[in-house]
Amino acid sequence: MADFPYRLREDATPTMGLIVLRVDETIEDEFRRYIPPDDARMHVTRVHSGDDLTPSSIAEMERALSGAAALLPPAAKFDVVGYGCTSGAALIGSDEVRANVMAGVTTRHVTDPLSAALAAIADLGLERVGIVSPYVASVAEPLRAAFVAEGITVPATLSFGEEAEARVARIDPASIAEAARSLAGQARLDGIFLSCTNLRTQGILPGLRAELGTPVLSSNQALAWHMRKLAGIAAPG
Repeated sequence: MADFPYRLREDATPTMGLIVLRVDETIEDEFRRYIPPDDARMHVTRVHSGDDLTPSSIAEMERALSGAAALLPPAAKFDVVGYGCTSGAALIGSDEVRANVMAGVTTRHVTDPLSAALAAIADLGLERVGIVSPYVASVAEPLRAAFVAEGITVPATLSFGEEAEARVARIDPASIAEAARSLAGQARLDGIFLSCTNLRTQGILPGLRAELGTPVLSSNQALAWHMRKLAGIAAPG
């Protein structure tokens, strides 16, 4: 059988990689809305993570990051790779996340929801930001500390006190919206950050912004925005 001749073609569409926690049931669905296929080619890999998010399980995940990144297609020319864990980035540190990811895959940029949120907050000129987190204090507190370390005042925080990721993924978006409203009533805020890529927030953000009259950011929204920016893709109209 003779070989049929063919041509190779490089795709000019920006290429992104996304490292998703084993237990995350939300980020991929929301990313399809924030970054549709016509805007970028998206390759997804999973990193081993515990059923509960704790400092111990995050430490274990850190050790698995390079291996998860290495499972992304080696021939792809990545413009940006995102690590999809807000609390993980806060506890591990964005510099360490970047080093671990780049040890496994070649990419121009690496980002995470914490880095993305800080970039978005700076872009919007926000100074006083409230945080809604699903997690227990040992996981939620490092995120607040990371904001404060960057000069952001955090007048109020609110947590659902949850550890189990299976429950986090099923928190009613209406409950998340109620938490944001409660937070806005506790202190004068320039903006609100809804932390965690496993929270279902995409559908409630526009209504909350209009209702509260202030920017309301989420982990998935901020990460997608930052990945688009680093890849040179204009924000959707």
